[in-house]
This record gives sequence, C-alpha cells and structure tokens, in this order.
Amino acid sequence: MTVLKLGTRGSLLALAQSNWTASALKTNGASGVSLEVIRTVGDEHLDQPLHEISGKGIFTRELDEALLDGRVHLAVHSLKDLPTVLPEGLCIAATPTRVDPRDVLVGPEGASTTLASLKEGAIVGTSSLRRVALLNAFRRDVTPRTIRGNVDTRLRKLDDGQFDAIILAGAGLTRLGLARRADEWLERTSWLPAPGQGALGIVTRTDDTEMRELVGALNDPDSFSAVTAERTFLEALGGGCQVPIGALGIPYEERLRLWGLVASPDGRRVVRGDLTGSLSDPQALGDKLAEVLRGRGAEAILAELDEAAESDEAAESEA
Repeated sequence: MTVLKLGTRGSLLALAQSNWTASALKTNGASGVSLEVIRTVGDEHLDQPLHEISGKGIFTRELDEALLDGRVHLAVHSLKDLPTVLPEGLCIAATPTRVDPRDVLVGPEGASTTLASLKEGAIVGTSSLRRVALLNAFRRDVTPRTIRGNVDTRLRKLDDGQFDAIILAGAGLTRLGLARRADEWLERTSWLPAPGQGALGIVTRTDDTEMRELVGALNDPDSFSAVTAERTFLEALGGGCQVPIGALGIPYEERLRLWGLVASPDGRRVVRGDLTGSLSDPQALGDKLAEVLRGRGAEAILAELDEAAESDEAAESEA
C-alpha cells in the first residue's frame, strides 16, 4: 500500500494521539504514514462554549468529509468527541487500549489543590456541562466558569491566575507527558467521566477492507466493549454535549460493569445507576442501564433540557 494519509486535528493532543497511531501502524506493517492536519468547526470557535456551537460532530465533521472524499485513509479522534452515530460509509475500525478515563483537578503550578480544599467562591474552569453539573453537586460554593482552548492553552490561563483550578480529562495530560500537573484524580465511579473518555477512536471507510484490517490490529477488545456500552447508553438517552451525562464501563473476566448518571445542570438532581452484564453484549447493557435511569428520574431531566434547547432555538430564530 502507498503511504497512508492520516487525518487529524492540529492541537498538541490530537497530534500526539495521531503520531502514536502512526507509529503503531508502522509497527504492524504500514509502509509509511503522513499526517494531514484538518481544522474543524470546534477549532474555529475556541472562545465559545461547546454546547452553544450548533450541530453534531463539531470536532469530527471535516475529518469525516475528508475520509468520505478519499483525501485521507483514516482519522484519529478522542472517542468522547465522536457522535454515537457516524455518517453512512464510516466506521470505528479500532479502539486501542484505553488510558485512565478519570477527570483530574489541576491547580496553579506548584500548588497542591484538591476538590475539598478549594476555597469558597473559587473559580473553576471547565468547558463541559457534565463537569459543571458534577461540580455544582459536589461543591455548590465554588464558581464554574467556561474555559476553552487546547490543553496547553488552558494550563497557561490557569497559571496566569485567571482560574483557581481547572478540570480536565487526565488522559490528555498523560498523552502529553503532563500527568504530573494533575493534583487530584477524581474518583471514577462517583465523578463519572464522559462516555468514551480516555479512549481513541480510529475511523475508516466501511468499504475499505484493507484499511479496516490494518487498523483493526490495534483494537483492544475489552476497551472496545467498555466504550461501546458507554456510547450505547448515551445514544439511548439521546445525549450529546448539551446533556450532562457520564458513563464508565469496567471489564473483568467475561463480565462488564457499567455505571451511568444523568444530572441537571445545576447539580441539584443527579440520577445514578450501575449494572453488570456480558462483555460480549455491551449494547444490551448500555440500553438496559439507560432504561433503568429513565425510570429513576432521568426522563424528567432530559425532557426539561430538550424544552430549554427548543426555547433557545426559538429565541435565536426570532432575533
């Protein structure tokens, strides 16, 4: 095969993930891999909260188009950025072994900062509605504030004194060699991460059997099953970046335990649950847990969020 063209975003984290994938592909027989940097809608609006950017796949849409057009052979994503339903003609060909999926709290360089030690009124930066909801649930006396930008930009804003702490995915710090900056790794089953967090999704064209086989060699079956359960749970609840939903699957032996939550943005209502199922049927487990949480009150939260989103869209159309 000729040199493979790998589509990627241009952030330091995206490039680190894509360079890792390129190296792994070469180890598995690829003759050469070149990185093709593609800007996405999400990259064009780094000053805007994620939930205010219209449309799905704000970090993936342009990469999908490049794949479907044949400009690249594969694309590498943080799996949590991938919509639960991919465009027709594309598939997730591999999920390599997942790294630690937990969120981390990061304080200014040299400080020792924890969620419990934050002062009253502390300004905590995050771009995620899930993290805002959990922060409100755990520490209602601190102030969440939107922070956008790549990992290095966020750390610089923190160290410049714009925030008392920020919350990030620990996986991003790990992949950038910055795990030392994490002051506290937040407990994984109480502070649930985003579905798919800590995992990569390598996407190819469905009909490109040669590429799917080459990329498939990088797949870790346990990681794939865990994130499939999480993403099925998310899809069954109709969730996206505008809904505070967390999920985490942990495989053991031939079983898979799945935790999930749905929260109101103010953190006053957090509906939780967990179930154990077969590692070989993660979709059934994700669907079942979504049904359990709907019965426990998630349905009401989701309906209110849908109503609020519709009201916002109507107001924008009248403006």
